[in-house]
Amino acid sequence: MNTLKKNGEFQNIYNLGNKYFGSYSLIFFNKNKLEYSRFGFVASKKIGKAFCRNRIKRLFREYIRLNINKLNINKLNNNYDIIIVAKKKFGENIENLKYQDIKKDLDRIFKNSKII
Repeated sequence: MNTLKKNGEFQNIYNLGNKYFGSYSLIFFNKNKLEYSRFGFVASKKIGKAFCRNRIKRLFREYIRLNINKLNINKLNNNYDIIIVAKKKFGENIENLKYQDIKKDLDRIFKNSKII
């Protein structure tokens, strides 16, 4: 999995890309001219303490790892830069949320965004 690392890359997607909301997260995405897709994961300090933010990012990475083929992201001419951002509601409910809840939320967001 290729990741976004530089602030300029994130800002470019925030400013020029599209966004879609879910219950626990939102995605920003923009087509890229590379031969592969890149991902960024964001959980701000408003979400919670470090262990909470790290768990959220681990759940996002696991979702992408398991579903990258289903999302049809790496097909020809279908490469995106995607940022997945956690909402405050996610951090507040972190003890009660399971991977399946996050999967359902992200599946709905990706379907609505027509990336799938």
